[in-house]
Amino acid sequence: MREMNLHNLETALGHELIVGVGRFMSPKTIEVTTALDTTRLLTAERFFINTGTRPLIPSLPGLTEAGFLTSESIMELEQLPEHLIVLGSGYIGLEFAQMFQRFGSRVTVIGHSEQILSNQDSDIAIAVQMLLEREGIEFLLKTNVLRVDRVDNATVLQLQVADRFLSLQGSHLLVAIGRAPTTDSLNLAAAGVATDAHGFIVVNDRLETNIPGIWALGDINGGLQYTHVSLDDYRIIKANLIDGGNRSTRVDAERLVVRHRLIPSCLFIDPELAHVGLTETEAQQQGYAIRVAKLDASAIPRAKTLGQTDGLMKAIVDTETGRILGCSLLCHEAGEVISTVQIVMQAQMPYTVLRDGVLSHPTMTEGLNMLFSKL
Repeated sequence: MREMNLHNLETALGHELIVGVGRFMSPKTIEVTTALDTTRLLTAERFFINTGTRPLIPSLPGLTEAGFLTSESIMELEQLPEHLIVLGSGYIGLEFAQMFQRFGSRVTVIGHSEQILSNQDSDIAIAVQMLLEREGIEFLLKTNVLRVDRVDNATVLQLQVADRFLSLQGSHLLVAIGRAPTTDSLNLAAAGVATDAHGFIVVNDRLETNIPGIWALGDINGGLQYTHVSLDDYRIIKANLIDGGNRSTRVDAERLVVRHRLIPSCLFIDPELAHVGLTETEAQQQGYAIRVAKLDASAIPRAKTLGQTDGLMKAIVDTETGRILGCSLLCHEAGEVISTVQIVMQAQMPYTVLRDGVLSHPTMTEGLNMLFSKL
């Protein structure tokens, strides 16, 4: 995909692609150091920053000296880890955990919170953990890492679990606790561009920074870190600056579930976990009167014919309006099925559209008929 995108850039007309490192010299000028160590000054009326993020590395005693893997360097391994310790129980950590468990490594996941996937409802998180544990992945939650050492050919972590102290030894350590913005090398101060406490660029709902003529798109502006968000950021910019439109990240409509664009997420384990909208916890916190529907994936005919019966579906519905507030799908092809729910939510249609719709049989999407019949 990268080669394809690079080819498209190199062969497109009307622009110049410069591979290098850029930094602001003023609000209208950047300095670019290319791969050949040459320097160029570029002046323009408009700048669009989309430099993304990099793995976040914690300040742990001994970590740098002991050595560790990130989501980038682990992809370059030429030998299978005997025992991979994963620091982090979010999306990145869990995807690599299952991947290497299935490759044949022993895998232990360390999480600081009391549950994995801290942004999900506990019933969904527990279901995911049980599936992964069944495959042999070990979990240590509510755990603090005190120190990391390299002893002979092993990585040794000193841990505190509640009031217990213990050592955990593995062959490799993957640090997967999140992402940090790549703003430190941009010299944003020279342009006067504001950042938040974590270094992300502050933007408004039109993706404009505090400096006229400078926009920030994608991960770098502190929003949800998905490729599809960066793509939609581009569409907002294009609509406003080229097509004469008036788009933003905000949606203005009466009694909308969310006042910002609906953004789906997908955890690419097997089976997938897809989500859109509010969780049950978030809906309760925002004061909605709700109804909750749940369906075991094993009840879906297509799941049976595929032999993919693990998981569950869960939907949150506003009692007053009948609109879907949110949905979590832990099942085969969840990333595909969630799009159907998202479209109904965006159209502000009631859940009965999915309950009563004639959906193809046998498909995983047909499970939405069954799920919303639970209400």
